Amino acid sequence: MNADNYFLLDNEWWKLEDVYKRLDANPQSSIAPQVVEQVVKCHAYLANRIATKGDTLYGVNTGFGSLANTRIDDKNLADLQRRILISHACGVGEEIPQEIVRSMLLLKAKSLGQGHSAVHLATIQRILDMLANDIIPVVPRQGSLGASGDLAPLSHLVLPLIGEGTVRICGGDPVPSTVALEKMGWSKLVLGPKEGLALINGTQMMLGYGTMAIKRIENLMSWADAIGAWSLEAWSGLESPFDHDVHRIRNQKGAMEVAADVRSWLSGSEKMKSAREHVQDPYSFRCIPQVHGASKDVVAGVRELFENEVNAVTDNPLVFPDDDKVVSAGNFHGQPLAMALDRLTLAVHEWASISERRTFKLMSGTRNLPAFLAENPGLNSGYMIAQYTAASLVSLNKQLTTPSSADNADSSNGQEDHVSMGANAALKLWQVIENAEQVLAIEALCAAQASDLLDKDKMSPRLSALHSSLRSEVPYLSEDVYMHPLLIASLNWLRSNSPNTISPCR
Repeated sequence: MNADNYFLLDNEWWKLEDVYKRLDANPQSSIAPQVVEQVVKCHAYLANRIATKGDTLYGVNTGFGSLANTRIDDKNLADLQRRILISHACGVGEEIPQEIVRSMLLLKAKSLGQGHSAVHLATIQRILDMLANDIIPVVPRQGSLGASGDLAPLSHLVLPLIGEGTVRICGGDPVPSTVALEKMGWSKLVLGPKEGLALINGTQMMLGYGTMAIKRIENLMSWADAIGAWSLEAWSGLESPFDHDVHRIRNQKGAMEVAADVRSWLSGSEKMKSAREHVQDPYSFRCIPQVHGASKDVVAGVRELFENEVNAVTDNPLVFPDDDKVVSAGNFHGQPLAMALDRLTLAVHEWASISERRTFKLMSGTRNLPAFLAENPGLNSGYMIAQYTAASLVSLNKQLTTPSSADNADSSNGQEDHVSMGANAALKLWQVIENAEQVLAIEALCAAQASDLLDKDKMSPRLSALHSSLRSEVPYLSEDVYMHPLLIASLNWLRSNSPNTISPCR
């Protein structure tokens, strides 16, 4: 077996890179022996406890939510777990992107594999088999309150285990899950006690969005520094605000890293050595380290929180075979994730907000650049309305940064009376990232245009490489053209590249 394609569900501590590595590989659905032992032990313990003690256990032989005091007859325990999946699959709206659904499957398997959920080993194996064979459930994105786990979306995620719901096979059109079962020769699973509840209690929708968002955000923040440096050079800005000593005496880690990054992008620039008549730049240029750096610090903190959650058990009740106890608690509550997702949303918004301000300055017809970066302005409008688009997206992002975690709704007849709204926070974050990417792509277009209009040959080697790379996708604007394709081409260029992999020609 090719080692690069080897997939293993183990009990090691996973960093986000370990999640990405498993999702990017062509996975084989192997489970480490230690995980098998833990899962089998926990499942057997709960089965034996039900058979010998006959005590009342939430979600095992009771109803759910405010129906927790309703005892379920032993003959109906398997049917109870099937019913919770179909009754809770109340999601609506657009599909969750397939890349996020794939991460949800993996993260759910990781959580169940910790050996405190009492699911059957075959249930985890089927989740991994779906992932390995690219059988990805169709999951509507709206319906979770982010507290009793992501109940509705996770129900859609696991419906195919019992032959319900719809899936996409290898990225194809949605089909009934029974089509996939028949294709693979799989039987519908009959869930045992607690299994249905364990499958849909948990934070895997919030965490799936957050985990995949970090990957996009870390690329976005690299682009923010690179494009900010590009605009600074093109607009004849000053390099002094990026002096290390300035940031050393404030000792904010993110700001120091951003200042060093911008200095690297400007290294070797002949244009930055030319005389300046001005002594200060506007904040959108002068305060790049402070603004970008603050957002970067947020990402670092949230990344650590997400990694804790990747390796956590977040369903209910929790089973501890070694201590002979089953505990009903609240690890499914999404508050840690909700607040982190809200912080991320604000951090991403700030990269876009300051970017749009730099674009506005590039439009201003100052520092020897023509108005709106247009040849023959007046006859040509140049990038005038591209800035409008950036401003519109930033305005929308401002509205989306209202914290979801500040909201609440009373649910399940008052039993579940405080919820995190973390799923809504995740959905808003994803949209804010998409908007921010477009805003930065617009700034890149304007920085490239400004560089072409003034001293292109004096650019720093690294920024010149970015310029050449973008120009391979988007031409210089010598006169007005249909602009929409240019904006989309720049966005696709930004999303499909990392600035740190675009090297100067040697």
